[in-house]
Amino acid sequence: MAQKTILITGCSSGIGYDAALRLRAQGWRVFASCRAPEDVERLQAEGFESLVLDYADEASITSAVAEVLGATDWRLDALFNNGAFACPGLVEDLPRGALREVFETNVFGYHDLTRQIIPAMRAQGHGRIINCSSVLGFVPASWRGAYVASKFALEGLTQTLRLEMRDTPIDVVLIQPGPITSKIRQNSIPHFEKWIDWKASPRADHYRKRLMKRLYESSGPDRYELPAKAVSDKLLHALEAKRPKPCYYITVPTYAAAAIRRILPIRMQDRLLS
Repeated sequence: MAQKTILITGCSSGIGYDAALRLRAQGWRVFASCRAPEDVERLQAEGFESLVLDYADEASITSAVAEVLGATDWRLDALFNNGAFACPGLVEDLPRGALREVFETNVFGYHDLTRQIIPAMRAQGHGRIINCSSVLGFVPASWRGAYVASKFALEGLTQTLRLEMRDTPIDVVLIQPGPITSKIRQNSIPHFEKWIDWKASPRADHYRKRLMKRLYESSGPDRYELPAKAVSDKLLHALEAKRPKPCYYITVPTYAAAAIRRILPIRMQDRLLS
């Protein structure tokens, strides 16, 4: 049996890195991509077939696809879209440019890469496209408007693609984690500092009392936070099950949020979520 192949994005740390390690251990041929060349070099030193892929750069995506498919004779069993970032801040303080940057990576990059991979999967007669969303892809949370909006958009595109692919041998899957150990908070700080003029905000006191400490001071794991291994467990099932689920919930908050959304009226949801 031929070795299965997968392209995983966002492998510098967290979910992507753990997934790359786990699948390699399971015998998959893993193409582990990162945005930064120094991270690619580090993964290559660890024995990975690693390459640069920056979701915000169309040429980078096209080049990465050509490199991966060229190395596999135009075959790829699976794609795991994983890289993403956040720009914390109240919605009323989010400039257009901040939203544009978040969407370029979290939505447009996923979409562009997926479109470029689909022809190879059609030609080979099978494939799995797995998009890493979030509990914030179907319920909102204060201070996270840009990230929430991008994940809502990603879920809309993914769910629609799944419907459209029903008559093909390509499965489309969503993974929806809640709090997972990662560097997303630390990585969001430069974007916050670039785009959010919080001192000029009419809610500057809210920033001081509620966001700044959480953003800049590590207080340890969040309640119900799980390690990246929890995502890799569900990813492996999504890849190897004969009939994968359309969506995989991970962490207690995701299951709880799904129940809240299904059962409670919107005003009561707002009370609980805020």
